Amino acid sequence: MRTPIMSPIRRVRPASVRPLTHQPGDNLRGATIMTLCMVAFGLNDTVMKFVAQNLPLYQAVTLRGLFVMIAIGAVSPRLGGLHLRIPRDARRPMIWRSIGEIASTLLFLNALQHMAMGNLSAIMQALPLVVMVAAALFFGEALGWRRVGAVVAGFLGVLLILRPGGDVFDVWAIVAVAAMGMVALRDLATRSFGGNITSATIAFYAAAAVTLVGLVISLVQGWVMPSLSQVLLLLMGSAFLTVGYVSAVASMRVGEMSYVAPFRYTSLLVAIAMGLIVFGEWPDLWTWAGSALVVAAGIYTIWREAQLGKTR
Repeated sequence: MRTPIMSPIRRVRPASVRPLTHQPGDNLRGATIMTLCMVAFGLNDTVMKFVAQNLPLYQAVTLRGLFVMIAIGAVSPRLGGLHLRIPRDARRPMIWRSIGEIASTLLFLNALQHMAMGNLSAIMQALPLVVMVAAALFFGEALGWRRVGAVVAGFLGVLLILRPGGDVFDVWAIVAVAAMGMVALRDLATRSFGGNITSATIAFYAAAAVTLVGLVISLVQGWVMPSLSQVLLLLMGSAFLTVGYVSAVASMRVGEMSYVAPFRYTSLLVAIAMGLIVFGEWPDLWTWAGSALVVAAGIYTIWREAQLGKTR
């Protein structure tokens, strides 16, 4: 799934992400890396949606997961190292994070099979707002009236996209919202990790958990002999996903968060472009309007967080 390892409004960075002194040009480099990250996740989504048209979904999830685990192991030295033994204080967060990762990935991919990529991506853009509300509820983080207003505007945008009672609103729209909720659970669980567990370890266990569940379900769903082109596409999707994971970490290390984080919304443009080019999907006016509300609310939230950070 294309959502980054970390939310842009997180206050706790993974162990391998160390705050660095900003240098001239860091903001531009950070924005470039974040854009690369979003493009990589969007291309992975495109590959999975295309492959799952002719290959059982959970077989595709299993094969992709195996490739991703190998790739994460290969790049782990650049992410702080891979440690398969989980510290005692990280075991409970890892369980909750794995639950969120498994549920969000499977819900997202099922919704992706039945929804336009642009619509699904637009709904997922409300994730930072959901994480912010959940953090206020469960972590006691302050939530002023301005950010409450941004949350309300963002959720109104989601309602415009979903349009309850209309043709767009069906069971898969509900699945998409549930996927966003599970990603929020994943991000909140990630906040509980201390500095003794690396980003590579977190990513590897996430991939392993999804792969194992995908394998179990695939045994019920059934396997078919994949063609060479399908295997190559899954390898390509795995490469995109790995690039997304790595660049998600790198984008949080370069430049100012308030400058870099808004570029995550380029994922919506990527999803719309890929949906149009590959699947002939084009969002309607209501989806464009709702997307604009969600993105504007998210960018305002990031800006507001940066302003509050200056006064602390």
